[in-house]
Amino acid sequence: MRILIVHNLLWAHYKSSVFQALQQLVDQRDDVTINVLQIARNERSRAGLETSSYKSIPTYSYNYELLFDRYVEEVGLRDRAQVLLKRAIAFRPDVINLTGYYDPAQLLLLIWAKSKGIRVVMQNESTAADQQRGGWKEQLKRWVFRLCDGFFCFGSQAADYLIQLGVPPAKILLRKNAVDNNALLAVYERTLPNRASQQQKAGLRPKNFIFVGRLIEIKNLPMLITAFAEAGKRLINRNDWGLILLGDGVEHENLINHIQHLGVADRVKLLPGRPWFRVPEVLALSDVLVLPSHSEPWGLVVNEAMACGLPVIVSERCGCAVDIVHDGQNGFIFNPEQPAQLTYRLIQFMDGTVNTRLMGQLAKEFIAPYAPQAVAQEMLDGFIKITK
Repeated sequence: MRILIVHNLLWAHYKSSVFQALQQLVDQRDDVTINVLQIARNERSRAGLETSSYKSIPTYSYNYELLFDRYVEEVGLRDRAQVLLKRAIAFRPDVINLTGYYDPAQLLLLIWAKSKGIRVVMQNESTAADQQRGGWKEQLKRWVFRLCDGFFCFGSQAADYLIQLGVPPAKILLRKNAVDNNALLAVYERTLPNRASQQQKAGLRPKNFIFVGRLIEIKNLPMLITAFAEAGKRLINRNDWGLILLGDGVEHENLINHIQHLGVADRVKLLPGRPWFRVPEVLALSDVLVLPSHSEPWGLVVNEAMACGLPVIVSERCGCAVDIVHDGQNGFIFNPEQPAQLTYRLIQFMDGTVNTRLMGQLAKEFIAPYAPQAVAQEMLDGFIKITK
């Protein structure tokens, strides 16, 4: 069996860890070959997180070809379509894994594959809650999905969305998403012994909630800051706790103004974004991750925090909430339109009502099945299933 995977960005480290694990599985067999076509190096919005200047970058080994060594926005449809088709013809795959239904070049590859009797697996990260659904776009998706032989989904909510569009449940071959748990934990544990000194150096509180991600409107950060300020009003020990916002984005100045307006500038710290493998250095200075997004196909930062043993407070609009957040065990799920719910959960950690240590231990246990090796095995099993 010859497997061809089409992927958008070489930068996507979480996928690279899965591709490496898949390559390792394939290397143990004589009847399977794999190749990954990475369309572009990165996208402009994440350019600041490129890691070429760092010496201790985790590297991943798997068979891949970078088609265009530039930002994906600079790769035209015609170039993309021509090169993808040329590489596919040369590779002669039995099955093709496409990265999504939104790229016309990959839809052309899908049509070509079906004309040649080649099986196609489509990746899907969209959920019904992502945005308003309906109209001609949904009908187009139904047509596209009928051409596919299987689907790899970013969790149960993404799978449910496909089923709503008429995809038979038996065609859902994967319902998981993963990050490099081991690499992240190693950085976290290396930093942890110096936690107190690093906190003091960065001007942080002894205990901290943390958000990690782009500072953009959909992340719902003003509500998080407001909930944190409100929680502080109700507690005597509020000065023990801070809030860290780790990331960059267009909302940076607006958030600074909001923080100052609420009078919590001494307890809320904005730190610039950093490459993924250095995020655990800040997680080690924190106690609870909060992801308050209005919409999030999955929310890989939740995986990252749980791999490091942090409890999580996650919006119900995040795709990962259903699968890896066990409400009341390794964290809490809340409605992002109800600030009082988030305030209540913050208070529970701040006043010691919940056992943060136990929640962190459970977080590590619950995220263990969402490791690159587990995802890779399910991918390989899926490829084998549809090509029999």
